[in-house]
Amino acid sequence: MTQKAPGKSHREGISLLELTEMFPEAAAAVEGWEARRGPDGERHCGRCCSVNTQEVPNAKPMPYWCTDCRSYFSVRTGTMMESSRLPFRKWAFAVYLYVTNLKGVSSMKLHRDLGITQKSAWFMLHRLREAWDDTEVDLFTGPVEADETYMGGKRQNMPKSKRRGLTGRGAVGKAAIIGSKDRETNQVVARHIPNTGAQHTAGFVAEKTAPGATVYTDQARTYHALKSHYDHHSVNHSVGEYVKDQAHTNGIESFWAMLKRGHDGTYHKMSEKHLQRYVIEFARRHNIREADTLEQMSQIVAGMVGRRLMYSDLIA
Repeated sequence: MTQKAPGKSHREGISLLELTEMFPEAAAAVEGWEARRGPDGERHCGRCCSVNTQEVPNAKPMPYWCTDCRSYFSVRTGTMMESSRLPFRKWAFAVYLYVTNLKGVSSMKLHRDLGITQKSAWFMLHRLREAWDDTEVDLFTGPVEADETYMGGKRQNMPKSKRRGLTGRGAVGKAAIIGSKDRETNQVVARHIPNTGAQHTAGFVAEKTAPGATVYTDQARTYHALKSHYDHHSVNHSVGEYVKDQAHTNGIESFWAMLKRGHDGTYHKMSEKHLQRYVIEFARRHNIREADTLEQMSQIVAGMVGRRLMYSDLIA
């Protein structure tokens, strides 16, 4: 019988041995992938999304035919896996490792566990992050906590050539991220922003929050613009005030802590170029952490459909 995941007694977990039994060979992996890639479980054409398809014997690597757009396709067509030569079993195990590691999984670990090159593992992980992008969420109705944080190495650890170009103190030279958390639904949204000006901080909160909702922030001046459209309350961290009645930002700061533990303990470096994908990864993992493991895997497989990320675009 399946053991329930520790720490979340209501979640239905799945072990590596059970995953191996589910996909004992390539054919089983393909069948499992087909069952999870569409919302209704039917086989869809990867080019036109039609369900009027049929299997064509001995027509590898495109074993299916669409009668509507009159073209051959495979399970990979129209997904993040298109043009990938990695076996389905390795993709299945990659998805499992990706969703079950709260602080993320590094490309070096994936390279060792799956027996693929580190370059392939790195590309695979970025495609999984892209598939998990679900930024079109419903407006938060509140109460909402909003806060910003900074990502980047310590100045004393930077090379002298980079330190010479940094003037000022604190967050100079670091990447800024703005985030909001809805206390009612426990959902989080976050975004890498070029700076912490009001257009990016207060603007982001307004973009994700329903008018009239209660919003809690710190006393940064950039949030003052929220007072005209929201029930805005703040706490003054500079004088040691972190909780004032119901006003605090502890929830969104807890999310920042998990993101930074992933940075310090797993990835060690998140380049600013790809930072938004890492932010998406941790936000989505937080938002569906109550779901069973198979449900989380199914969501990421469904998210791979209709999306492509070319290696040339990734490194451009």
